[in-house]
Amino acid sequence: MKENKLLPRFRVLRGAAIALGPGKAELLQSILETGSLNESARRLDMSYMRAWKLVQTMNKCFREPVAVSERGGKSGGGMKLTDTGRRVLELYQQIESSAVKASGTSWRDLQKLLKD
Repeated sequence: MKENKLLPRFRVLRGAAIALGPGKAELLQSILETGSLNESARRLDMSYMRAWKLVQTMNKCFREPVAVSERGGKSGGGMKLTDTGRRVLELYQQIESSAVKASGTSWRDLQKLLKD
């Protein structure tokens, strides 16, 4: 039997720009886990340039940068989330979780209409 899931997909718009959405949140989560934009891009099957542009868009949309590059050295540099980036990711994940909880009754009723 296939598992049924409800996946809310919110987008935070700042003018015409998408400041945050599912893909950007996934990128932030990966940067948090890996400390590397390059590794995160690989994990998410996107080019480094695409990942870099997504980070640049987010950094332009928020009052403070969400992710910053770290210069080289022994570890070769990388990228890390700022405190703002961590908070943005946390709040976005809370919004998704709250939406799933709030839709509980309707979601259960809808699942009954899906095939087994």
